[in-house]
Amino acid sequence: MKHLLYTALFCFLVLQSVNSQQLKSPNGKFIMEFTLQKDGTPSYSLNYKDKTVIKPSKLGLELKDDKKSLLNDFTIIDTKTSSFDETWKPVWGEVENIRNQYNELAVTLKQKETDRQIIIRFRLFNDGLGFRYEFPTQKNLVYFVIKEERTQFAMTGDHTAFWIPGDYDTQEYDYTTSKLSEIRGLTEKAKTDNLSQTSFSPTGVQTSLMLKTADGLYINLHEAALINYSCMHLNLDDKNMVFESWLTPDEKGAKGYIQAPAHSPWRTIIVSDDAREILASKMTLNLNDPCKIEDTSWIKPIKYVGVWWEMISGKSSWSYTDEFPSVQLGVTDFSKAKPNGTHGANNANVKKYIDFAAANGFGGVLVEGWNEGWEDWFGHYKDYVFDFVTPYPDFDVKALHEYAKSKGVKMIMHHETSGSVRNYERHMDKAYQFMKDNGYDAVKSGYVGSIISNGDNHYNQFMINHYQYAIEKAAEYKIMVNAHEAVRPTGICRTYPNLIGNEAARGTEYQAFGGSKPNHVTLLPFTRLIGGPMDYTPGIFEMDLSKFSPNNKSHVNSTIANQLALYVTLYSPLQMAADFPEHYNKFPDAFQFIKDVAVDWSESNYLEAEPGQYITAARKAKGTNNWFIGNVNGYEPRTSNINFSFLEKGKKYTATIYADGKDANYKTNPQAYTVRKIQVTNTSKLSQLSASGGGYAISIIENKK
Repeated sequence: MKHLLYTALFCFLVLQSVNSQQLKSPNGKFIMEFTLQKDGTPSYSLNYKDKTVIKPSKLGLELKDDKKSLLNDFTIIDTKTSSFDETWKPVWGEVENIRNQYNELAVTLKQKETDRQIIIRFRLFNDGLGFRYEFPTQKNLVYFVIKEERTQFAMTGDHTAFWIPGDYDTQEYDYTTSKLSEIRGLTEKAKTDNLSQTSFSPTGVQTSLMLKTADGLYINLHEAALINYSCMHLNLDDKNMVFESWLTPDEKGAKGYIQAPAHSPWRTIIVSDDAREILASKMTLNLNDPCKIEDTSWIKPIKYVGVWWEMISGKSSWSYTDEFPSVQLGVTDFSKAKPNGTHGANNANVKKYIDFAAANGFGGVLVEGWNEGWEDWFGHYKDYVFDFVTPYPDFDVKALHEYAKSKGVKMIMHHETSGSVRNYERHMDKAYQFMKDNGYDAVKSGYVGSIISNGDNHYNQFMINHYQYAIEKAAEYKIMVNAHEAVRPTGICRTYPNLIGNEAARGTEYQAFGGSKPNHVTLLPFTRLIGGPMDYTPGIFEMDLSKFSPNNKSHVNSTIANQLALYVTLYSPLQMAADFPEHYNKFPDAFQFIKDVAVDWSESNYLEAEPGQYITAARKAKGTNNWFIGNVNGYEPRTSNINFSFLEKGKKYTATIYADGKDANYKTNPQAYTVRKIQVTNTSKLSQLSASGGGYAISIIENKK
């Protein structure tokens, strides 16, 4: 159903004065007020259930090398209101249907001195507010450069924040929980080493930013539909508790090159007094354009295994030989090189993973380090680093494709760019065609290290356009994309659902680099996943890496039950069973959950949630009457209490519960777990212990008559 109602004096719009308008959400719980201040500065405020969420906050853009910025001196020359209500079906997702309902106010502003016009468009949903700047066609504003966007989010107090430091190049940080006033003093400690990082302020943080007020409001600040624009960070004025947008610049300090007609991404504020509703919000997706791919039948959610954790943990290497200090593609002859004996992407090892995938019902096998160039791939600002089509001597592309095909398994390509995006773009068509010729339908791309160009960062406009180019080019070849080290997602997967995964946060690999905080996974759904699914690569069963990689003393800060739960709590249509086959073979009863769990869902219910502490999610597998539950827990052991009211009335189910053992602990006893079966109906209840860094997973299968 789709309705676009005509402009009128709706109850949601109350005209207070010439310079002030109010907009109400469809359910009436939100009120947004737009105001022009005395000097013509646009501002807005937001209330939820009679509580102030955002105090009056300024809007506008500072222009570079321009006599007059788009900050003040405005008058309102037009306002338009409308209401919209539709239900749409995502290609894949947490739910089968998504309702997109909002009331809209578009305010056209004219700047007196310059005769320029901009439109600020507000959309108020039942779960929050989205707004953006629009630059219509006009003679006085055609080409311009943004020096800084001056969008403010004025907080009502010293809220609790769940944050990572502002950075132009990485989001791979553990989250810090603190008061806003404490961010300045904690920023340096919150930064951990990364192969590329560029911080900009002691009070800068990244979106999606999660906040909690003293009176129990949950607030999430982010952006949606980041297209042809720089990624937005937030910089805190910690004296006045006001966040202001901070865009990622290029080498000249420019933060955006605009050609009208154009518009900014949406700035989003999701609010609720129930943390579960933050997780359930689909506002970010709703602010993106509908799907632009006509035939989506080739886009398929998938579970996969792969030759990856071996390299990350130090057991294997990406490189083929230790003989070459440098490589020149097309010149260096690898056929004459002595193999180093640790190269993971060899035919025999890859076949082992293909066999394991086929035997256990996994659809794909990812292989990293298959192509020439890994001997000197990083740290040299090397432009021509990979060609994405030439394999090492011990990796037979065609033979492995045929072997995988005979087993009913798809190979997943890996394209590491080493930050050389010009090189990737020059090879992209050839690389994608090579994939299609050899049966690869999905690619994991990577952008490790600094961007090899004149001063570009991972998140400025140039790179945003590159990531988008890669997605759209891949769609032409019917290829799914899983981008790592790229910009954090902003709901673009609605428009281009071949963007089936992203990293853009601290994933499982960091468990091999010293470990992540045990409550990290209780925060990702409130932060990083607001914009789209994450390829977190869960499923690690052996937590002590020194057992198989003696030089790696890292420890995975999680229990096995917690690892199982991640397949439900960290939603993704692309899920990896990341550990080695031999580790899964040691725990076949626990591994059964990973084999059974779905990756595409028709319904999702968040049963319990508190950022940084716990999340319990229940999801119904698409096309079935079977459900799966995941619970992840933070530092403190707790008893989770849930009911099964989401099950179909009158039906009986067998629930298999994979839970922490009574003495389980993420650090001291991570492999302690129990498996039990119980019969449940929609009236059943469960009390279940979750250990420190632990959790539980449940498969709920309808009994056959």
